[in-house]
Amino acid sequence: MRLPIQISGILLTLTIFYLPVDSSVQAARPNVLIAISDDQSYPHASAYGDPVVQTPAFDRVAREGLLFRNAFSPAPGCSPMRAALLTGQYIWQLREAGTHASSFPRDLACFPGKLAEAGYAVGYTGKPWGPGNYRISGWEENPAGRAYNSLKSETPEGISSTDYAANFQQFLDSHDDSAPFCFWYGGHEPHRRFGKGLGRESGMDPAAVRVPCFLPDTEAVREDLLDYFYEIQWFDRHLGRMLETLSQKGMLDNTMVIVTSDNGMSFPRAKANLYEYGIHMPLAISWPERVSGRRVVDELVNLIDVTATIYQACEVPPPADQPLSGKSLMPILLGQPDTQREAVFSGRERHSSSRFNSLGYPCRCVRTEQYLYIRNYAPERWPAGTPRKYANVTYDASGSVTKFQLDRQHGGYHDIDACPTLDWMIRHRDENDTKRLWDLAVSLRPAEELYAVGVDPGCLENLVDQPSHQTELERHRQLLSAELRRTEDLRQTNFAASHVWETYPRYSSLRWFPTPTWAKEEPAKVPPQPWLEARRPR
Repeated sequence: MRLPIQISGILLTLTIFYLPVDSSVQAARPNVLIAISDDQSYPHASAYGDPVVQTPAFDRVAREGLLFRNAFSPAPGCSPMRAALLTGQYIWQLREAGTHASSFPRDLACFPGKLAEAGYAVGYTGKPWGPGNYRISGWEENPAGRAYNSLKSETPEGISSTDYAANFQQFLDSHDDSAPFCFWYGGHEPHRRFGKGLGRESGMDPAAVRVPCFLPDTEAVREDLLDYFYEIQWFDRHLGRMLETLSQKGMLDNTMVIVTSDNGMSFPRAKANLYEYGIHMPLAISWPERVSGRRVVDELVNLIDVTATIYQACEVPPPADQPLSGKSLMPILLGQPDTQREAVFSGRERHSSSRFNSLGYPCRCVRTEQYLYIRNYAPERWPAGTPRKYANVTYDASGSVTKFQLDRQHGGYHDIDACPTLDWMIRHRDENDTKRLWDLAVSLRPAEELYAVGVDPGCLENLVDQPSHQTELERHRQLLSAELRRTEDLRQTNFAASHVWETYPRYSSLRWFPTPTWAKEEPAKVPPQPWLEARRPR
């Protein structure tokens, strides 16, 4: 394994440190603090060398523990990713919870609940699982645990008023210190919308910004990125206060601190996409009492591996009838030999309501050390949303449209969060320097994509048709198919039955779009959606 072990201290200290978790020499079970920002891509943390954004709390966790450089999200959207993290399974194993803004089946076991059964105090502040409707499935509380959101503070534009760190303090004060805790800090930042100009006003230099190569390098984009960085720093500031609280209480040494994000930044070709900036995540883990620090890990890991790690570290068996799809990181944390991961996997179904009948954009991917392979199951659909939607729709009793008004052109890309960068690209879409980036963000995509991410992290050049990459193409096809078969993904095992994904109700707002040509010519491709018919405007 490529993980160097830094040896320090006397031999006795090392002997204690390297005892496995299930050793007969029992230490107190660890506390768990998991901090999840909302829409933050790798490498946007100062520990990764970004020259603008400053994240001292994240850097502290990385310094006192491990900094992961190849961690990947199981989904590029917040609701399905959080469901995957809570359960330790891929999104295609989670039924309604695997798609955006639907429900959360009550029979799916989640690690906060299992830890609570084992004596842990459990709670969350900020954003838990969501958006979606968990109560309709029989949950009394969010699957992430009991809410601690009552304490507020004055905040700048675009920033949540929830005082995350104060609510964490309230949680600690409210539970018996003799019991270990598991706390979920879900920042609403850096989810849009951003306070315009906050980044520059805070002293950040737009000239120092490294603009990702899939975005146009313009003043408007640089300013948008600064405002995004400002929100990352806000999230990090609250994390820093939480770490100080734990340190003052003497609890930090036996607390496993896990800091990551749910999916990539809310810019075109990032969030809601299986490209690098949609699924490549920041990750740092510390546990001072058991884990030596100042280590960098290049191993491929999936964030559902974190779930398996929590179960093992807390000595709580995972549910027997819900096998984990992730693999514990404890050997890596403890510097023990571990089987290297050849690949990690991710996928998506519906994100926002962005197409005819609120259809999703189903796709799966496999990421290896040097390549990213993506399989798009419905390439006839628009990947970022249909370019034009209805502003007002009325139907008659038969379901036929009797009145409608088409909205502005290029107003339907709702799988891209509304933002200054998108607005700028729409205005300049036909200009030479922008046209290719625009097409990559919103135009139809092929059924297969292959990128040499080692040299093309922006995923700009699809290598599927290049003869020199056919061996890698076939290898990645087989890797993906094998994992999807192993984990019983209907997109692989029974594609005709996979329309079930389109039948899961969406509990957030809906938008309405013209019937596309492909749906008129091939009506069999349009799955029945009783939930949608009941919500059509009349």
